[in-house]
Amino acid sequence: MSVFTTLERDELAEFVARYPLGRLLDFAGIAAGSENTNYFVSLEQAECVLTLVERGPVQDLPFFVALLECLHQADLPVPYAIADQSGAALQQLKAKPALLQPRLSGKHIQQPNAQHCAEVGRFLARLHLATADGALERQSDRGFAWMAALGPSLLAELDADGQALLTAALAEVQALLADLPSLPRAVLHADLFRDNALFDGHHLSGVIDFYNACSGWMLYDVAITVNDWCSRADGTLDSALAQALLAAYAGLRPFTAQEAEYWPVVLRLTCVRFWLSRLVAVQEHQGREVLVKDPREFQGKLAARQQVSLKLPLAL
Repeated sequence: MSVFTTLERDELAEFVARYPLGRLLDFAGIAAGSENTNYFVSLEQAECVLTLVERGPVQDLPFFVALLECLHQADLPVPYAIADQSGAALQQLKAKPALLQPRLSGKHIQQPNAQHCAEVGRFLARLHLATADGALERQSDRGFAWMAALGPSLLAELDADGQALLTAALAEVQALLADLPSLPRAVLHADLFRDNALFDGHHLSGVIDFYNACSGWMLYDVAITVNDWCSRADGTLDSALAQALLAAYAGLRPFTAQEAEYWPVVLRLTCVRFWLSRLVAVQEHQGREVLVKDPREFQGKLAARQQVSLKLPLAL
């Protein structure tokens, strides 16, 4: 169970007393998280999620609060930090940064169809359009430079095929770092996997877990999302699902010709990002009862992306 910080009922009751939402009724740890501690919290006047931030620099938390408020104001279905009776949104609990947020309705979809993928594509375009003005900025701590620096140290963890695949990918990372293109930028969710989206039927009712959000190429965010939502079990892309997601996205934010040129490379490098982060998580949490996703999933996806036939839809 991925609850890194255990809370007792009395300390949680004391914490929620600072909010104008009534007494604590019940709470339960959420097992699905892999980086932060999350609890469902039932109060007399609201159903909430409490997040204790376990990873990342504390100085970035005001960015996350401001981002979610921006998206909430843009009428996107996202959680946002509830302010306490003194007006403070960012809190501390057990020496950890803490945020109390409304609990969104809906459930996760494990086998998405084209309608689900189209909903996600539209959400992503709206997120990018809402933040394309550059008013909010955060550098990723797991970007291309991180991949280039970390990757060689993980080669010894892999078999011969994995080493060859990662070595080739790291060369592609280095080539991109040497000549970074100026692709359209915005704030990215950067982790919009199926377990971070909630649906009521075919309607997207919520997107959660923005703690990897950062500034970057919009195309990078699209590639992360396609690699999760539109992949088959063997790592290959389902073209019908991918085309539904890309077309819905492009209907709101058209792709550029330069994005189409870099699309295959970006699809591969987003696989590298999650392959490496999962290898690190396996090392860090070895022997602990913590949810760690299988690194081999993204090794397989990277292998399948060596040839990319899926193209971005471009306006004629």
